[in-house]
Amino acid sequence: MSNHQRTNSPAPSDAVVSAKGAARARSGHPWIYRSDVTQKPKAESGAIVRVVDHRGRFIARAHYGKESEITLRLISKNDVEIDREFWLTRLRAAAEWRKRVVSDTDAYRLVHAEGDLLPGLIIDRYGDCFVLQTLTRGMDALKAMWVELLVAEFQPRLIVERNDAKVRQLEGLPMINSLLHGEAPHEFPITENGIRFQVDLLEGQKTGAFLDQRENRAAAMRYARGRGLDCFSFHGSFALHLAGGCERVAAIDISAPAIERARRNAELNEIANVEFIEANVFDLLRDYDDAGERFDTIALDPPAFAKNRGAVEAALRGYKEINLRALRLLNPGGVLITCSCSYHVNEELFLGMLAEAARDANRAVQIVEKRTQSRDHPILLTAPETYYLKCVVLRTMD
Repeated sequence: MSNHQRTNSPAPSDAVVSAKGAARARSGHPWIYRSDVTQKPKAESGAIVRVVDHRGRFIARAHYGKESEITLRLISKNDVEIDREFWLTRLRAAAEWRKRVVSDTDAYRLVHAEGDLLPGLIIDRYGDCFVLQTLTRGMDALKAMWVELLVAEFQPRLIVERNDAKVRQLEGLPMINSLLHGEAPHEFPITENGIRFQVDLLEGQKTGAFLDQRENRAAAMRYARGRGLDCFSFHGSFALHLAGGCERVAAIDISAPAIERARRNAELNEIANVEFIEANVFDLLRDYDDAGERFDTIALDPPAFAKNRGAVEAALRGYKEINLRALRLLNPGGVLITCSCSYHVNEELFLGMLAEAARDANRAVQIVEKRTQSRDHPILLTAPETYYLKCVVLRTMD
């Protein structure tokens, strides 16, 4: 009989899950919540345990994190030993996929947690430098092994840990930024779609840059024309991509340090047709509308407005306001590249909000493209949480 068919009494080291938890795991979702664990395993938090149902039938191998609401993160549906070779095989599979889909950049996501069947692990590559995030108890316990594997496979100049993500607090883990291997430069340039950007791996946003928008910024280059506007510009990523096709671009961000970094990025690329403006986007869009300003290409890439389910209603109001204003500011035939990185605002809600904004702006609008995060941030079909970035390209018709 196979492991899936044999019925035994659960061992003390097994995590026993409810019928609901078993069904969730067998559906392909990699998480089992605390409420569906009916017998905690006799194991240290961060250990790899067998997950079984109440009859002792094997379901999966998983990382156990007793501090987290997500108590079990599934690693393998096969009852195999989870050793160094297992992890190396997963790492190499992730790297092989990036060889196929990543081009025209030296900065990309090498490992995307659940999307690469490596829950709790993020590895971003910036040239010959790597940034590691171990966001769960299980992956944090393996940090030294991941450093060793990266050194053996890629011979990196440096490896940094950016374990300052708030999600670690839900695991009872400390917030840490540190150098794990090599010597870290303060900042250095990367190239994305032919444009150079300075990144700071120890202090920059996320792991140094917002890599998930790379393919959407490349798409924006194809639509850029006339007068451009980049809202929530941060370090100028969309603005500098628009600059090649637009006569001039206004780039807006409320952060003075972000605007200063964006200016330096423009100088790095000898781009002179972008004006960087320190301002509140909501206020300035309203002012532009009142003044009758018009644009041909607009990019909206705001931060996540909905950090949790309870914030969705307020987030949709915020998204609607900026999109309504942007649609009013577009010339006929103008293009809006509009994004949301809020997982809790799903695609259906986002498109519904855009339809309301177009109606209230009294504009006829086409959907030109529906896009998502770059392909180095893969979406696991059975884990909707891995699909978080929506990018819709709209065109005004009147």
